[in-house]
Amino acid sequence: MSTANSLEAAYENSTGGASAGHKPPLALIAGPTASGKSDCAVALAQELERRGRRAVVVNADSSQVYADLTVLSARPTAEEMGGIEHRLFGAWDGTATCSAAQWARAAREAISAIHAEQAVPVLVGGTGLYIRTLLDGIAPVPQIAPDIREAVRALPVTEAYAALAIEDPERASRLAPADTTRIARALEVVRSTGQSIGYWQAQTSGGIGDQVSVHAAILLPERQALYGRCDMRFARMIERGALAEVEALLARDLDPDLPVMRAIGVPELAQVLRGETTLEEATARGSQATRNYAKRQFTWLRHQPPQEWTRIEFEYFDENSPRDRLFHVMGLT
Repeated sequence: MSTANSLEAAYENSTGGASAGHKPPLALIAGPTASGKSDCAVALAQELERRGRRAVVVNADSSQVYADLTVLSARPTAEEMGGIEHRLFGAWDGTATCSAAQWARAAREAISAIHAEQAVPVLVGGTGLYIRTLLDGIAPVPQIAPDIREAVRALPVTEAYAALAIEDPERASRLAPADTTRIARALEVVRSTGQSIGYWQAQTSGGIGDQVSVHAAILLPERQALYGRCDMRFARMIERGALAEVEALLARDLDPDLPVMRAIGVPELAQVLRGETTLEEATARGSQATRNYAKRQFTWLRHQPPQEWTRIEFEYFDENSPRDRLFHVMGLT
């Protein structure tokens, strides 16, 4: 494969006016939790460095952004980073909420700085909203009126969907009748702003998708193998000190609605520390929550990203199975 389409290709330091083949590269590795994407990102960065091109891994996982969630977010250890610089890992304190817009702003700055250093950013994560906001921008939806939001979210999903079919039929036709979250969002937007959510999404701004050369790969392991990995991961978190991590969070007396307090494993293990359940029961619930999250990510990643992004499907979690194909996708073979 020609290096004009690979991560090794030369590029302009400034994106202004650059031809498509010379836009700064952005490697993107997405996948559900426990799919091995962090290891693949490090392997890719190491391969680039062996070829003389420095690489930096940039986090796109909504749990790994929090400093308080080292264990329960499976944030890479120093050993797992393999000598590769990592950015935006643990960059937010648990007292804050890292929204997609806030993360995208920080990611744009990090990616720009990496390009200025003539290095390759390797974006890795499974938070689709983060990735979409970074590349496509954010829709300028006005703030929703609180009374409208409260009324909409109180509706049974069947009633909300029926109302949406009348008030925004185009959006309703694209949603599953049981998709509670998206139906409520679309309905509250049209009722509060007088315009459909599609109208606002057509006016997105701030994305960098047209300024970089995206080299994207999505890891899609065989589902049962993935769920087995989810179970092993949660058990390993317990062994690595997840209980102590949750105990430290509880000692901070944080708002229970903060993302860091709702992260998978925190509510379950908090019940253990309060004497409300056993560690065995909490582990079973935490493992199930991890599998459920992986299933949602898997479905989103299979269908929502651009079709030209390569889906790497594999059955076994051996070291070379996804990596060889990943290197090919990135133009390194």
